[in-house]
Amino acid sequence: MQHPRLIRQRIWDRLAPVARPDARFHLDFEQFVPDFQGSDVATGRIAHLADALCFVTPDNAMLALRAHLIREGRSFLMASYNLRRGFLLVDPAAMPALAPEDLATLDVIERHARPLDLAALAAMGRIGLVATGASAVSVDGIRFGRGHTFLDLEWGIFSHLGLVDERTKIAAITHDVQLVDDLLHLSDGDLPVDLIATPTRLVVVARQGRRPRGVRWDGIDTDMIDTIPPLRELAQDRGIA
Repeated sequence: MQHPRLIRQRIWDRLAPVARPDARFHLDFEQFVPDFQGSDVATGRIAHLADALCFVTPDNAMLALRAHLIREGRSFLMASYNLRRGFLLVDPAAMPALAPEDLATLDVIERHARPLDLAALAAMGRIGLVATGASAVSVDGIRFGRGHTFLDLEWGIFSHLGLVDERTKIAAITHDVQLVDDLLHLSDGDLPVDLIATPTRLVVVARQGRRPRGVRWDGIDTDMIDTIPPLRELAQDRGIA
């Protein structure tokens, strides 16, 4: 098996012709998970799962799903970029009269979504679907590259609050070139996905054991606690901040 860094570079070379540039980062895939040609088709393969409360990552690849939820008038949860402003509740009823595709952009969401502290987040109830982008994902459901550590952290917070469990579906929306046949080693803290939706297919991943639970504090440093509000709240509850 190739090193994940080599796999990522191979994927990025293939991704560039089909990726949609970011306004700030252009095609620097070290900095963001891009939207791509056919993301609407890929999104359609898991849209039926969005009837339950959803958590959607702020990846560009999630733009079509966020627009779908807004179009359907469904509220959903989202993380602010790098969790620096915590978690957000996106309520279509509280947003301006714009096209769903415009409302689904990060700048508009940050302006109109409601910030949630941990108590308000816990009051939202069980999350039925976690949807994420991925720089790359293996056929056995292991995500790697930009952003995967944030989803692992977000899952840890959700599981600590009792919002997710073994029944929660986890889906990745990616382009076909981001799906690799390499089988990767599953570490204790990894959160594999159940489904991988691409423009051409839906891959169902066999579950490998139980999912991680809680925040792995051995991987949290003081800078993260200082700059990520939900972690700071949890750390204060534990008496370590």
